[in-house]
Amino acid sequence: MLNQERLVETFLELVQIDSETGFEREIADHLIKTFEELNYHVIEDDSQKDTHFGAGNLIVNIEGNESKKPIYFSCHMDTVTPGKGIKPVINNGVIETDGTTILGADDKAGIAVLLETLKVIKEEKVDHGPIQIIISVGEESQLVGAKAFDSAYLTSEFGYALDSGNKVGTIVTAAPSQAKIEVTITGKTAHAGLEPEKGISAINIAAKSVSRMTLGRIDEETTANIGRFEGGTVTNIVADSCYILGEARSLDQDKLDRQIAHMKEVFEATAEGMGGRAEVNIIPSYPSFNVAEDSDVVKVAYQAAENVGLSPVTKKSGGGSDANIFNSYGVPTIVLAVGYEQIHTKQEKMPISELVKLTEQVLEIIKLV
Repeated sequence: MLNQERLVETFLELVQIDSETGFEREIADHLIKTFEELNYHVIEDDSQKDTHFGAGNLIVNIEGNESKKPIYFSCHMDTVTPGKGIKPVINNGVIETDGTTILGADDKAGIAVLLETLKVIKEEKVDHGPIQIIISVGEESQLVGAKAFDSAYLTSEFGYALDSGNKVGTIVTAAPSQAKIEVTITGKTAHAGLEPEKGISAINIAAKSVSRMTLGRIDEETTANIGRFEGGTVTNIVADSCYILGEARSLDQDKLDRQIAHMKEVFEATAEGMGGRAEVNIIPSYPSFNVAEDSDVVKVAYQAAENVGLSPVTKKSGGGSDANIFNSYGVPTIVLAVGYEQIHTKQEKMPISELVKLTEQVLEIIKLV
């Protein structure tokens, strides 16, 4: 039923439209035009007033058979950097770049699949229930578009985010919550060669703090990391300030809270013991979700995958997506794997076969609901 050549052409067209996070205007305008050409009304929300990004989130409401359950599908339109001037090439059935940029399959592969799905539905007159399409901005920047999304727009019973790098057929039913930890260490400046004993090195405090805390894989549900460490200007001055940015994630909120408390305590106690001061700011990023495997949203996805010849598996993820936010709005949402590879790198790849498989799965979901 689907048109593979058209699907690939749509994907190639999308990835060549620059849309790095915060600069989504061009891709948003293109998508609005595309949906309108399919005779669908597009709503662009007012989330820009909160995000200050290039566009708002897009919502498309498609009328359908009212005896069927209303469902939604979501993707995001932004990409990471370097994502300007993408030049896709096809090698042996795999779409990649010339090696100077990312590809942007995360998440334009998902958008291409949804557009092909809608075209097939029209052409084949597929019987379907009410469908919502939600395409967000700023997903790659701590899910800011989804966070600014007005949940009143979300009228579906359940939904699917097309945004995971596993093989198509993989169904993500759980993902962790995340919190950032931002720390400023204050010490005391002094000449590093003449009287270093009069100084208190903020860098030394920070380094000892990090060495004393538990990081990395904490347990099967929890991770923690220090991702940014900045301090000092020149070698002959004892640095009196140091900035650290870290994070923790867990599928269990209590475990996340304990890990963040541990990191905060180590920074503060180490700084105090060395005569400095640690100012610690905890920033919640997004909540976790855990959708029961016997729920309708999972059972439909699983059955759809089997119906199109896939071998479905469910798994828990270590990363966040817009699904974390939409679940917090009370609408059960799981993540469908798209099949892209090595995302966020210049070696990113999109096998055409995975694009086809996901389109088939999405079409089957729509038929089953």
